[in-house]
Amino acid sequence: MMQKVSLLNQIPLEQAGKRLDQALAELFPDYSRSRIQTWIKNQQVAVNGKYPKGKEKVQGGEQIVIDAELEEEGSWQAEAIKLDVVYEDEDLLIINKPANLVVHPAPGHYSGTLVNALLHYCPELNTVPRAGIVHRIDKDTTGLLLVAKNLIAHNYLVQQLQEREIHREYQAIVYGHIISGATIEQPMGRHPHHRVKMAVVDDGKPAVTHYRVIERFRQHTHIAVQLETGRTHQIRVHMAHQGYPLVGDRTYGRLRLPKGGSQELVESIQQFSRQALHACKLTLCHPRTTKLIESHAALPTDMVRLLEILKKDYDENA
Repeated sequence: MMQKVSLLNQIPLEQAGKRLDQALAELFPDYSRSRIQTWIKNQQVAVNGKYPKGKEKVQGGEQIVIDAELEEEGSWQAEAIKLDVVYEDEDLLIINKPANLVVHPAPGHYSGTLVNALLHYCPELNTVPRAGIVHRIDKDTTGLLLVAKNLIAHNYLVQQLQEREIHREYQAIVYGHIISGATIEQPMGRHPHHRVKMAVVDDGKPAVTHYRVIERFRQHTHIAVQLETGRTHQIRVHMAHQGYPLVGDRTYGRLRLPKGGSQELVESIQQFSRQALHACKLTLCHPRTTKLIESHAALPTDMVRLLEILKKDYDENA
């Protein structure tokens, strides 16, 4: 069934002289300016009974009627893929994503993605940008992912994310013996020679990563990481730049076999086929109630097993 948005209001006199789209974005803050611009373009916004363009100026006092139908955002197909739902209400979904699951359809991955699964689980997401997914994690990263179930929640959560008010904590296993935690503040952008990779570059966008030590082993460290910004592959790039690439990350690191390690440990490192990274904690302000929500996801079995083997190796060589 087609979803509709019906809104009625009056332009305040103090907004006189502003562009129509700007005034409406301020008048209806639950919806993004780009969404309102689309409604104006589609003649779904009436101003005193007429349908002006978004760049026209308002005088103040105009009667605004918005009668919009929410169109489907994409032609993605719903697929019955099992989801691990950590939290759900009428506005939000928080998913614990497994490894080897692509988030968005793309060339080579038009099906079998998290988006396909979400559209089957919650069909109304077809009218929300990116099927409601507010942020993404890599295909082989596990853990918590936030989904907005409607436009109002989506707009609110995107703003929270941009204002760095959504807190995301990860756990990772890295090569190297880290003595203490630190903050990495290095700008990131596309790799100058390998365009499919990201890198620390002087003219990149600001990127800030905080990390602390959970447990040290002989040649590896288990760390907690908190993102202040959300650049693509940020943790993987920043930790590799520091000299501590993630175990299993063949894009930003290389296979390092532990010196003097048992056959069990050597094989475990060799066979760990994804980056050892898990989104374990998500904290945000609820878009409707404004209450704080904190969700957790336990470490997946592959990382738990690797930590057990690293601990065993440490104890045997102490």
